[in-house]
Amino acid sequence: MNNSPIILDRWGRPIKRTELRQEVAAPTFGGVRSPMSGYPADGLNPLRLGAILREADMGDPVRYLELAETIEERDLHYLGVLGTRKRSVSQIEITVKPGGESALDEELATMVRDWLQRDELQDELFNILDAIGKGFSFTEILWDTSAGQWRPERLEYRDPRWFRFDRVGLSKPMMLNAQGQEEPLPAYKFIYNQMAAKSGLPLRSGLARAVVWGWMFKAYTQRDWAIFTQTYGQPLRVGKFGPGSSESDRDTLFRAVANIAGDCAAIIPESMQIEFVETGNLGSSTDHYERRSDWLDKQVSKAVLGQTSTTDAETGGLGSGKEHREVQEDIERADCKALSAVLNRDLVQPWVILERGPQARYPQIVIARPEAEDLKAFSAAIGGLIDRGLAVRAQEVRNKFGLATPKAGDEILRPTAKSGLQSQPDAGNGDGIPSERGVKYPFDTRGPNSGASAPLQTKGPSAGRTAPLDPAAEIATRLEAEAAPAVEAMLGQVEVMLEAASDLAEFREMVLAGFPKVDNSQLTEVVAQALVASFAAGRVMVEEEDGG
Repeated sequence: MNNSPIILDRWGRPIKRTELRQEVAAPTFGGVRSPMSGYPADGLNPLRLGAILREADMGDPVRYLELAETIEERDLHYLGVLGTRKRSVSQIEITVKPGGESALDEELATMVRDWLQRDELQDELFNILDAIGKGFSFTEILWDTSAGQWRPERLEYRDPRWFRFDRVGLSKPMMLNAQGQEEPLPAYKFIYNQMAAKSGLPLRSGLARAVVWGWMFKAYTQRDWAIFTQTYGQPLRVGKFGPGSSESDRDTLFRAVANIAGDCAAIIPESMQIEFVETGNLGSSTDHYERRSDWLDKQVSKAVLGQTSTTDAETGGLGSGKEHREVQEDIERADCKALSAVLNRDLVQPWVILERGPQARYPQIVIARPEAEDLKAFSAAIGGLIDRGLAVRAQEVRNKFGLATPKAGDEILRPTAKSGLQSQPDAGNGDGIPSERGVKYPFDTRGPNSGASAPLQTKGPSAGRTAPLDPAAEIATRLEAEAAPAVEAMLGQVEVMLEAASDLAEFREMVLAGFPKVDNSQLTEVVAQALVASFAAGRVMVEEEDGG
């Protein structure tokens, strides 16, 4: 007696491993799963279109699905915008999050990551996203069990015409067997993707359901445009016949009038004549076909991409450029999340159960475009925070820049040594006073060829000065100018905190915690020299007053 637990899929159907090893939905020549397709779009009009959609509402979607396929082939604009939406998702890099922190969780995540490296995956995801247009798609999982393991060998797209929905709620997917009978999908055998453009039944939730009306009206416009283009600019041909002409003569004249545009030659009886009437002012009637076609294309762009600026060359306005791109990105993120959920539900979880048995947690596929990050700003911010004592894992910084952890024997890049003051023999200046070579003062205002830099208190007024000297104003002016670099350096550290903070409350906490560690040594030195200069200037003024 087999006491092993029975595993059920999300529809409550038990797993049959023997059935999983077979290809159950392959096309058959002459059978119910024939790849041959009809063309209900030929001669389509509103009455026929309404009948096709009502058939789908009643559970017979064949002609609707064939029509949805046809408009992708015949409408270049719809093909382009729908392909853009599908490819923008199918080419995004996929990551895998372990279900937990145990060794088994990491092992299962690595198993899924390795499988995702297959070259065929992008095309398979593109086919799975066929649900964007039709509302749903079916992909058969062909399992590889050659060495006793369970592993998806490939994901095979299946024609949605070979599937139905249950007759009770029209929501549970069914498949057609070889005899054309509807039966439930085998458990863990299909990826069923439903991506609804609107809420409702799967058969009524696809984009094609709405787009097909615009396509039909545009087809009318293009047909009229083609007829107009064929006769554009040609004069009106008028045949004139006499009162005594016979029916045969009139037929001859009509054929001559009808064919003269292409043949540029005609033979008619002498009693008849052909007159050419030139058409004037064609400009006002030549662009309404194009305007109508463009307007319908824009409606399709709005339905598929949510905006028009990425498909039509329009600039300016409140609803263009960046705002439209953000709308497209919102749709892309929604598609990514929906596809991730489908793959986790119908592929990853069944695979792990078949290979390792039921688990408390399963690896998670994540499809998401990496957010653009300013690494230069991050470098400036993280450097200042580390200097202020923030503990940061080196691996997290490496991951930001895509850098691997160095291994033993790797050549390591290191920062170049910063040049500082070098001790050199000093011969002095000849009067017993050491020279100032190699010493840089913060109040150095002389040019590069002026020799040594002197501190503030050693600099006096110009010999050519005629106005009375105000030492306090002179020192204040120079202090403002020469302390500016030190103040800017301190403000730069505060700006780093402001860029790193997510809100003002966090910025306040960072300032309170980091302000005592802000480097103010340069400013302190400048102010100290200014105070010395002020003290010296004051003594000089007192001595001059006493001596005067």
